[in-house]
Amino acid sequence: MEYRITDNLKVVFVLIILMSTGSSQYDRYLDFCGTWRHGKGHLNLSVNLSRGCDGISVSANETTLSIDGKITSQCMRFDLIPLNISRKDSSKFCLNWEPLLDLLTLQIGGKNLTLCWPSSLHGSCCTDLSHGPNEPEAKYGIANGKIRTDFITEKTHTGYKFIGQPINCTLLCDQERDGSMQATKSEPICAQRSEVEMKADFGGFNVTAPAPMGVSKASTVTVHLPRALKRAETKTSKVHCTFFKNISLFQEDYKKFRVLDDVVDITVENEIIADLSEPIRITFYHDFISKMHPRKCVSWDTRKDPLMVSWSDHGCKTNQEELTYTECLCNHLTYFSVLVQLEPRPVRHLLALTTITSLGCAVSFISCVALIIYLCRKSRRSKEQSTPIHLGLAVSLALLNLLFFFTGVLANAGGENVCTWVGAGLHYALLSSFTWMGIEVFHTFWLVYRVFSPSPKPYIWILAGFVVPAVPVIILASVGGIYGIREVVPSNDVSNPYLMCWMTNTYKALLAHYFTNMPIVVILVLSGIVMLFVVYREIKTREEWRKNSVAFLSLWGLSCLFGTTWGLGFLDFGPLSDFFLFTSCILNSFQGFLLMLRFFMLDWMRKQAGGSAVGSSSTGSTRQHMLKANEKS
Repeated sequence: MEYRITDNLKVVFVLIILMSTGSSQYDRYLDFCGTWRHGKGHLNLSVNLSRGCDGISVSANETTLSIDGKITSQCMRFDLIPLNISRKDSSKFCLNWEPLLDLLTLQIGGKNLTLCWPSSLHGSCCTDLSHGPNEPEAKYGIANGKIRTDFITEKTHTGYKFIGQPINCTLLCDQERDGSMQATKSEPICAQRSEVEMKADFGGFNVTAPAPMGVSKASTVTVHLPRALKRAETKTSKVHCTFFKNISLFQEDYKKFRVLDDVVDITVENEIIADLSEPIRITFYHDFISKMHPRKCVSWDTRKDPLMVSWSDHGCKTNQEELTYTECLCNHLTYFSVLVQLEPRPVRHLLALTTITSLGCAVSFISCVALIIYLCRKSRRSKEQSTPIHLGLAVSLALLNLLFFFTGVLANAGGENVCTWVGAGLHYALLSSFTWMGIEVFHTFWLVYRVFSPSPKPYIWILAGFVVPAVPVIILASVGGIYGIREVVPSNDVSNPYLMCWMTNTYKALLAHYFTNMPIVVILVLSGIVMLFVVYREIKTREEWRKNSVAFLSLWGLSCLFGTTWGLGFLDFGPLSDFFLFTSCILNSFQGFLLMLRFFMLDWMRKQAGGSAVGSSSTGSTRQHMLKANEKS
């Protein structure tokens, strides 16, 4: 009995608060939340909304959450919508009603559903919603019902009713603007609407959004309606341009982007307009936005699911970007705005880096071809175990440099389909090159520490270097959405990205990069540094190394052979980031040339020393030195 009295007192307390505020801003909009206690089967949302202002009811049973009533000015909806939410025995939800926008939204199970889309001011707004009598208690229904932060009851009821009162929308909006009502929302939410009548002789028209009170006139929107918008079969039709400002519905929870405060909705009475031959031109005037922050014209995409939508650049083109305005060209009608990147990560000195990379890849490819010919001839004269490994590395590097040299051209000429194959091939060549560098490290370790043990057969190296890297690439390609066109944004012109064939800029591709490329690079660089130190320690005391000043080229070649130069990419931070960026770019793009130079220089040094000194391979001379040391011992 005491619990029932306490519960009734809570209801009375909330009603007193609602009644005492009268028609204040506190009552203008509805914000009702609760916990839907339901079964674990399939769940549905039933929506039955009609025009008028009698009120609205929210009810629930074991399988269905229902929203019924007359509360809207323009919106009518009669739907039974499946809810793919958690199969737990309860779900929290919030129902929000904004009369000035005729906007009704529902948040449930982590999803934001728009039941009535925002529109401009109409004659009558349904507001002053007061809590009516609750439905009876039940096992399934709505528990913990509350209006904003005020609990109505903690018990489970089958439904709640809210009674509305009509009021002139213009009067309500004027009260909102002049501050005569205690605002609980900081942004002005009254939409501005302009109507254009398209007659038979319609030749285009410009519409400018009226500036709301308290908003700078410089921050506005201009819409050019083209002649193509008027269809020949209709004698007269009307275009409605509704201008919104600071509407939370359109502000998606982006971490790296934000939507401009201005949003414009363009519609034609009783018509669906798409694929216009002449696009609509929309100019958004805004505060200063640096060119370091990329911008993109977007539309509110309702094609996939009208209840769950998001911003999309489909059908819109960013035509012009200036510091204080952005111009968009769009070929359809819906809501439009501009998406601004908050934290740009453009590439510094992209033109210089691209030039260096292209030149380095061309030189490295020619060098690798020359090295392949040299090693093939050498393999006929000598059965040295290291030659097939060097040859495998040269072949993989030649393929990598060839594909990387043409990746930009193929991305622009071939498009997404070609880039899918080229990106997969480039990834395979990169993994194959890393694998052969790892084989070089392992083989050198074998020769240094397993002097009298035979090394594995050449076919094992070929299997590991050329077949194993294909496995993750085939798996990723079968998953789909990993390989394609990748945009690289330059810091000096973010609106003109460089296109290349590689992994796409998606979450799946990012995971693939971190699970395939990053681990092998870390392992390769660390093991390569260790082996570079071991080899240098073994050969630094040799007579020919102390006499010949050219020997340092072999160390440079060893660093490329063991993949240690790729470790410079991890140093791209701090005040020396540009230095390491360019150093890494030069060494890795000219890697094939440095390897060829090293092998040819070692061969020249061997001939100068009479054929017995240095040897022509990184590991052959070390093996000879170790054998001599063992013979002396």
